[in-house]
Amino acid sequence: MPDPRLTPARPDLAARHLEGKVAAARFVEGEAFEVKDPIAPLRRAPAGDAELMTQALKGERVTIYDRNGEGWAWGQLQDDSYVGWLPDSALARPAGAPTHKVAALSTLAFPGPSIKLPPAYSLPMGARMPVARDEGPFAVTGDGLFLPRRHLEALDAKADDFVAIAERFVGTPYLWGGKSSLGIDCSGLLQVALAAAGITSLRDSDMQQASLGHALDPAETNQLDRGDLLFWKGHVAIVRNAETIVHANAHHMATVIENAREAIARIKAAGAELVAIKRL
Repeated sequence: MPDPRLTPARPDLAARHLEGKVAAARFVEGEAFEVKDPIAPLRRAPAGDAELMTQALKGERVTIYDRNGEGWAWGQLQDDSYVGWLPDSALARPAGAPTHKVAALSTLAFPGPSIKLPPAYSLPMGARMPVARDEGPFAVTGDGLFLPRRHLEALDAKADDFVAIAERFVGTPYLWGGKSSLGIDCSGLLQVALAAAGITSLRDSDMQQASLGHALDPAETNQLDRGDLLFWKGHVAIVRNAETIVHANAHHMATVIENAREAIARIKAAGAELVAIKRL
């Protein structure tokens, strides 16, 4: 049965390309949009209090298949294929192709070439935008906003060490479905860190366990290398070295660096065994 998180299909409606593969009352062509807000929630249902499944960042493309007329749009994210409901107000028709992405944990967009101006908004790591030109220490976006040039990098830039990216989030509050320094969860942390290194990843920890790297013996916790991934049911942690991991977790309600063996023992005591070690 197709994974509903990755399949734009409901009993009443599905994507046209799924015709003949899934059952639905009707099939529709999708429309291309991009996320215009700094961060847009993708929810399980069309309501502000529905479960946050993930977040889409500015510049991300999304295919929309349905609008409910009450401010919500149902579609599929281009980057990781996640399906859900987004606020209609967070979407716009695609403008210029992005050229740069935010490389800092977050940055500010100013309405003019001065840091003394009230910022228009902040942008999270991974947000994308077209840069029209440089002006002094600023990059000027296609819509006329000024961002600190040192906070941006070319869209195809790749970090050398995704673990170092994850380490920068230490102290970030834990947020189920979160993908920014305002709040992040375990699989969101891994996805954002890998993306900074040019590695595409699916969103949830079970998807990541199934699709990333090759498996090591879960008993071989004395052979951990930097960048290895530890998986429990519903959780993932990133190995920093033979002794420590970095992970966003609900126990600490934050992204923390923790002794690997102590974490494994603590999580086991709470009822979850380590189920996999993956090496990229």
